[in-house]
Parts: sequence; structure tokens; C-alpha cells
Amino acid sequence: MGAVNRHHVAMAEQSTTAAGRSTAGAGRRVLVVDDEKALAAVVASYLERDGFDVSQAHDGQAAVDLARQIDPDVVVLDLGLPGLDGIEVCRVLRTFSDCYIIMLTARAEEVDKLIGLSVGADDYMTKPFSSRELVARVHVMLRRPRPSTRHVVGTEEEQPRTFGPLTVDPAGREVHLDGELVPLTRTEFDLLDELSARPKLAFSRRRLIEAVWGDNWVGDEHLVDVHIGHLRRKLGDDAAAPRYIRTVRGVGYRMGDGTVPETGSA
Repeated sequence: MGAVNRHHVAMAEQSTTAAGRSTAGAGRRVLVVDDEKALAAVVASYLERDGFDVSQAHDGQAAVDLARQIDPDVVVLDLGLPGLDGIEVCRVLRTFSDCYIIMLTARAEEVDKLIGLSVGADDYMTKPFSSRELVARVHVMLRRPRPSTRHVVGTEEEQPRTFGPLTVDPAGREVHLDGELVPLTRTEFDLLDELSARPKLAFSRRRLIEAVWGDNWVGDEHLVDVHIGHLRRKLGDDAAAPRYIRTVRGVGYRMGDGTVPETGSA
């Protein structure tokens, strides 16, 4: 193991000194995927201390095979894997699972690459990282309020919302564009649900973070822009003249009505 890898493990181990075992993660399955076996073991042990049922894989194909078997709630996925790399693993996972995915990268600049490729991860962390922070992010993801419980009044299911050719169905957690189903990740749907529930409201990034990731989430609010970019691509929305997700300069984002905005009002 090289010096950089030892540093990754040392940083992860710094937060494993807490004694005792928690039941906070009881019943939840986490798959840790990293070819640095020592690092994967440290992360897994810390998750297990919080009560999670943890499995490990050390290459891309093994990760995909294991995910099919155990149906994890969260996958902690390293970008630089042998065989199938993290990007390909993420794409394959998205064909059969809506689990939360936290992507680990060795360099901060790799996040830009991941953004451009729209790989479908829910969060990103750069090595070296603290295991305590990683576990906290896993907990925050699993505590995120689901749209079906945020907006339902009484026992009545919310009706689908229509924005031109776009339909958002909060009860069924489905999105259709021109009658065709649009495959979205959990995070992408949660963002679109939040925006479409109050279409005249301009949401700040912080407000979207609190609504979708939870008010205890800690990290770069730029993550909102990443997922908005993913949504726009899947909806065929031109960022320069968006019909569905509009940028409010100096604030954040709001829902569009499905029509092309006038120049200067995107």
C-alpha cells in the first residue's frame, strides 16, 4: 500500500475510536466497494458499529453481482476500481436499483468529470475522508423525508402535476415527458418533486438541501447544481432556455411551466 493509500486509511481510522455499538442503522444494508481493502475494512467496521449490515466488494463486477444479491439501501462506491470502474458500476446499478450511491474520488477535480458524465450518484466525497463524516452522510440520506409523506394531506394521495408535456406523479413517484416514462434516481425525483410542489417559489440551494438531503447535511451546496444538471439532461431541458427547471439569478431554482421563457428570464 503506497503512502497516499496509507493516508486514506489513517484519515478513516481517526474516527473509529468511539466505543460501543449503535443500533441507528439496524435493518439497513450498505455495500462498501473499494479496491483498497484496508480502507474498505475500516469504513465497513465503522458502519457496523452504527448497526448497519455491511458487505464489501473490491472490484466492479463483484460489486454489481453482490448488489443484485443483497439489494443494498446505500452503496459507498470508489471511482478507481479494477475491471468495471466506479462510473460503469454506477450506471449498471441504476438499471436495477434505486439505492443511494456515495461516490468516492481520489482527487477533487474528478468530481467535475463525474458531473459531466451524469453518472447518477447521490453524493460525492474526496479521499482522504473521515469515516465519521461518511457514516453521518449515510444516516442523513436514510433519514431524508420521502415526498409521499412530505406533501400528502390527510389520507388523500396527491394528484399528478402537469407542466406542459411534463407530468410529475408524487404518489406513484413517476415522471412522464410526452407520455414516456423518464427514469430518475431517488434524489433526482425528490428534487423535482420539491420544486414542482410549489412551482411559484424560488428555492435557494440551502433550502433544497434541507428539503431533500435533510437539515443536518454537511457538504458543498454545489451538489444541488450537479443534480439539477442531471435532471435537465434527462428532461431534454436547455439550460440556456429551460422549460421545466429555471435558474433564478442570485437565489437558486424554481419550476418552469413547460414553455420556453423569454430572453433573460431563464
